[in-house]
Amino acid sequence: MAFLSETPAIRFERPLFAAVLGNTLLSTVPGISGAGPSPLGTLLTPILDAELVLTGAITSRDARPNTPTGCPTPASVTRAATSLSGLVPLFVNAGLAERPTVPCLDVYGAPGRDPRYGTAVPDAARLVGAGQEIGRLLSSLSDLLVLGECVPGGTTTALCVLRALGHPARTSSSYAANPTEQKEAVARSVLARLERLGRLSPLDVLAEAGDPMLAVATGIAEAYTGTLLLAGGTQQLAVAAVLHALGEPVPRVVTTSYVRDDASANFAELAERVGAAPLYVDPGFGDLGHAGLARYCLGEVKEGMGAGGALALAALLGHEPDAIRGAVLETARGYS
Repeated sequence: MAFLSETPAIRFERPLFAAVLGNTLLSTVPGISGAGPSPLGTLLTPILDAELVLTGAITSRDARPNTPTGCPTPASVTRAATSLSGLVPLFVNAGLAERPTVPCLDVYGAPGRDPRYGTAVPDAARLVGAGQEIGRLLSSLSDLLVLGECVPGGTTTALCVLRALGHPARTSSSYAANPTEQKEAVARSVLARLERLGRLSPLDVLAEAGDPMLAVATGIAEAYTGTLLLAGGTQQLAVAAVLHALGEPVPRVVTTSYVRDDASANFAELAERVGAAPLYVDPGFGDLGHAGLARYCLGEVKEGMGAGGALALAALLGHEPDAIRGAVLETARGYS
C-alpha cells in the first residue's frame, strides 16, 4: 500500500493540528486500557502525551515515552510528524482528572464517569456547545483542521456509544490482544441500563454512555467551517456516528493501516455505515529496523493522539514518505 491510500483533493493555506484530551474512569478498570503504566496511571497519559507532542519530552514525571514492551507511544509519532511540518499543536482539555501541564483551551469539563452505573457525562450538552465555540474560533485561525484525541479507555466508551446508536460495532484497542470479552461485558451492562431509560436522542447517548472528548469533538465538528479531518480510529468513528445520527455532515476520518487491519474490530464497515470516507496511512514501521516501532505491525498501540492524521498532514504538506518515516525513526531512537 502507498503511504496514503489516496491523495485527497484538499486545498488549504492555514493547516492546524489539534487534539482533544479527556479521561473516562473506565480506563481505571484493570485490563480495559493499555495506555498507561497502570490502571490509575492511565489518567495521566493524555497530559504526558501532550507534553511529549508539544516539547519533545515528558517534563512533569520521570517517565519514558515507550510501552513496557518498548513500543514508542503514538504521541512520539505525532511529535515527529508535527515537528517535521513546522506545526505547533493545539490542545483542548475536555475533561482531565488532573490539571494539564501544557497550554490548553479549557472547556472546564470533568472526567467521564463509569457508564455502567449512571450518566457518564452529565454536562454533555454544555460540552457540545463549548466545542461549537471552539470550532468557530478555529475556523478563524485555519482552513484545514486535523483533529486528534487522547482518551485512555475511549475505545470502550466508543463501543457503548456506537452500539447505542444501533451500529454492530467492534472497536480496536491499544493492546495487541484486544480485551474484547471485557469490553463486551461493559457494553452489555451499559446498553441494559440505557434500555431502561427508554428512547434516547444522540446527545442523550453521548451523555449516558460517552466521554467528554466525544462531546467536545462533536461540537467542534458541527461548527468548523474549513476542511476537517477526524484523526484517530474507532473513537473518532463514534464522533462521526453521532454527527450522522444528528443529520450533520460527516467529516473524513484518517487513521493508520494498523487500525484498518485489526481483525478484532470492524473499522471499515463502521466507516461506511456512518459515511466517514476513511483515509488510511501506511506508516511502514516494520521496515525501519526499529524493534519497538515494528510492534505496531503486530497490533500493539496502532493509533493514538492523532498519529495517523499527523502523518497524513505531513504528506499533504509535501514531505516525502521516506522523510516522514525518517523523522519518526529519529524521534523513536531518541527515546531508546
